[in-house]
Amino acid sequence: MEFRPILSTLRRHKTASALIVMEIALSCAIICNALFLIGERVDRVGGSSGLAESELVRVQMAGIGKDDNAAALTASDLATLRALPGVRNAIVTNEVPFVNSSWNSSVTYTKDQSQPTLSSTVYMGTEQFVETLGLKLVAGRNFTSDELVDWAAIDAPNSKVAIPSTIITRSMANKLFPDGNALGRSFYSWGDEPIRIVGIVEHLVRPSDQGGPVAHDYSMILPVKVPYTVGGNYLIRVTDPTRRDEVLKAVVEALKRNGPDRIILTDNTKSMEALRSEYYRQDRSMMWLLIAVCIALLVVTALGIVGLASFWVQQRTKQIGIRRALGATRGQILRYFQAENFLLATVGIVIGMLMAYGINQLLMGKYELPRLPAMYLPVGAVTLWLLGQLAVLGPARRAAAVPPAIATRSV
Repeated sequence: MEFRPILSTLRRHKTASALIVMEIALSCAIICNALFLIGERVDRVGGSSGLAESELVRVQMAGIGKDDNAAALTASDLATLRALPGVRNAIVTNEVPFVNSSWNSSVTYTKDQSQPTLSSTVYMGTEQFVETLGLKLVAGRNFTSDELVDWAAIDAPNSKVAIPSTIITRSMANKLFPDGNALGRSFYSWGDEPIRIVGIVEHLVRPSDQGGPVAHDYSMILPVKVPYTVGGNYLIRVTDPTRRDEVLKAVVEALKRNGPDRIILTDNTKSMEALRSEYYRQDRSMMWLLIAVCIALLVVTALGIVGLASFWVQQRTKQIGIRRALGATRGQILRYFQAENFLLATVGIVIGMLMAYGINQLLMGKYELPRLPAMYLPVGAVTLWLLGQLAVLGPARRAAAVPPAIATRSV
């Protein structure tokens, strides 16, 4: 295909050509970044939490006034819950995943380190914690009973009680010790004494987004026996997920009978899957909004290409007829308009890629988003090339179908 006649024609229609180029460039820039943001949201919503979500339910309660016997009542609650039909295990913990608040602590290699290495969320639980949540222990061991520390001892004024051990996530272990030898090593976080890593779990999602996407899996579990008054979170793992709602009702009734002077927070009492669904509701809405924006941009761009191509076909009817009379085939006419559109789309895509990079730099500075991966640029380019060829196909076929006799009647 000879591009010189195409360039000559486009120079005579500079304004229309520039408009379609800018339309394609803007679409390319926005679509590349929108696809990237959609991908980020998909990864976030579909990311692994490390939990046996389908088997977990959460009951949150609050005491009425001060309960001096909270630890004993908590132990009684757990014994009652674990004896219920359909309950595999039950624990009390200070926080749960998929809520908008969390316990966080800075982590350092040494006691006097000026800047923390990272910030981790802090889960507290007994040796039942890992099994109840369904966490996968990939290295080391679980807590032993002699490592457990009572919350009252830690919470006492001027307490010097040390946390002897911890279980952390693999991502946190890799961040702290990139050499891969985290097991058995120590760090400083909770108190003045080093905490030794005895186990590593594959995943345990943070309750909130503090720290951004990179830190969403920085979690540690401390062997602390907390009463229900610290967070009020009971997590129950059921034996049969299909009977989850039935078990949840039985759990609520059992807790009411065991301690009537407490309030069940019904809005926060639900399955882990329901908590996750509500937590990511805005992300799903954002995904659909961005998808709608992409579709709208593609439709507008396609209509612009169709409109401009149709206008040019109408303007060039005599020119097309002359070319047909001189022996040009329908296929050559069709390829001419497709090549013309391909050239305009290519210029627009090149400009659009530069604009996409600029928009990404702006988003990185304003919203702490990661850099746009290079793979999204060719995806956007191919999408717009294909769209351009499909959009111009109709007008190009009409041009190719112009009879030479009709087109040259006035020549």
